[in-house]
Amino acid sequence: MRALKKIRMPQKQRNREFWLLLFACLISGSALTLVQLGALGTIDPMILVIGGGLAVLVFALHVVLRVVASDADPFVLPIATVLTGLGIAMIYRIDIALKYTGWDAFSNKQLAWTAISIAGAIALVIALRNYRVLYRFTYISGLAGIVLLILPFIPGLGATGANADVWVSVGSLFSFQPGELAKICLAIFFAGYLVRTRESLSSVGKKVLGITWPRMRELGPVLVVWLISLLIIVTQRDLGTGMLIFGMFIAMLYVATGKTSWVLIGLAGVAVGVFFATRVLSYVQGRFTNWLHAFEPEVIAADGGSYQLVEGIFGLAHGGLIGTGWGGGRPHITPLAHSDYIIPSLGEELGIVGLFAILCLYMVFISRGLRIGLAGQDDFGKLLATGLSFTIALQVFIMVGGVTRVIPLTGLTTPFLAAGGSSLVANWLIVALLLRISDGVRRQPRVVIG
Repeated sequence: MRALKKIRMPQKQRNREFWLLLFACLISGSALTLVQLGALGTIDPMILVIGGGLAVLVFALHVVLRVVASDADPFVLPIATVLTGLGIAMIYRIDIALKYTGWDAFSNKQLAWTAISIAGAIALVIALRNYRVLYRFTYISGLAGIVLLILPFIPGLGATGANADVWVSVGSLFSFQPGELAKICLAIFFAGYLVRTRESLSSVGKKVLGITWPRMRELGPVLVVWLISLLIIVTQRDLGTGMLIFGMFIAMLYVATGKTSWVLIGLAGVAVGVFFATRVLSYVQGRFTNWLHAFEPEVIAADGGSYQLVEGIFGLAHGGLIGTGWGGGRPHITPLAHSDYIIPSLGEELGIVGLFAILCLYMVFISRGLRIGLAGQDDFGKLLATGLSFTIALQVFIMVGGVTRVIPLTGLTTPFLAAGGSSLVANWLIVALLLRISDGVRRQPRVVIG
């Protein structure tokens, strides 16, 4: 038996992940090289620091997974790596155009935040040996999520000069958006709460128009989350986070109960909330005006008008089908091209083909997360993985839809791609949780009937 214990079975999942990581690092390094050749006409040795730093970090996480989570999903980490690498390359390209160097360069800050994010993911994978432990902290997670959301209102912490009251400033060191971590805490809370109450939420109600509607007492949790979302929109002037939290809860509620009526109630709640916000809140009215009348000259020229949106659309049009190539476009003309409008920046230089490839990467990432949830045998892991995956999906839809004028623009960031430390940290923590859940799911004993 001792001899058999020493035999190490081949880690097929980790071997597959290793080769995918090599390919992801090759894509990231190639993007950085092409940026320098296209924008500078030469290759700077700094490319080794940027590309090599990302490769060292992700392979460190890969080694940790080989030791503590050998059965984790092999696709999640490589996809997150290539998306992060493409984001750094695009931010670096904009820094070159704006002549930002040193710590003023957003790419250097992004690389530093990437190191912090992956280090946090490594720590979480090591510390969280069993994701089911989080079930014990259901209500603590909910409280933590609420505290994180109200942090910007604490005197001395809230950042000044922002369009929305969602930032916390730690002196002059850095600013952080606690709402990004709040969505993870609330996902844990929603998963634990729905596991405890799913039977009552699935109870039979009245049947109207062929659909079974829940009883009024089961509508209480939905109304509470709906009111919290409206409160975020009203007090923090953050339309995106409110929509994200409510959408995540409705998606997890549907997975927990399997009732279509919850989805219809959620859509009705969104419609009522939008109607209320557009009639009462001036900044929401402004976003709808910019969306509906984006190309009208007076709207473009107005303070807080649609100039940014129109510039982004023109950038996408300039890129066309195959793009201008790395360093060949002018994405820096669009305000906030490195953060809110990084999708139009990538679309201009990579074209619609490159942008569709990026969206396909998101699609695979989200599908793997949903598969992790559906493959689990415990309800908590299933709901948590589904909720986290849907959060990424909804965030991508809101951002891509906003900058392409499909829906009104909100204040969210594009996962993994956009500049911003708080978003990057939260997304890599989601990666760590999905890896841990997938490892736990694969290690679960299968029940054979018959």
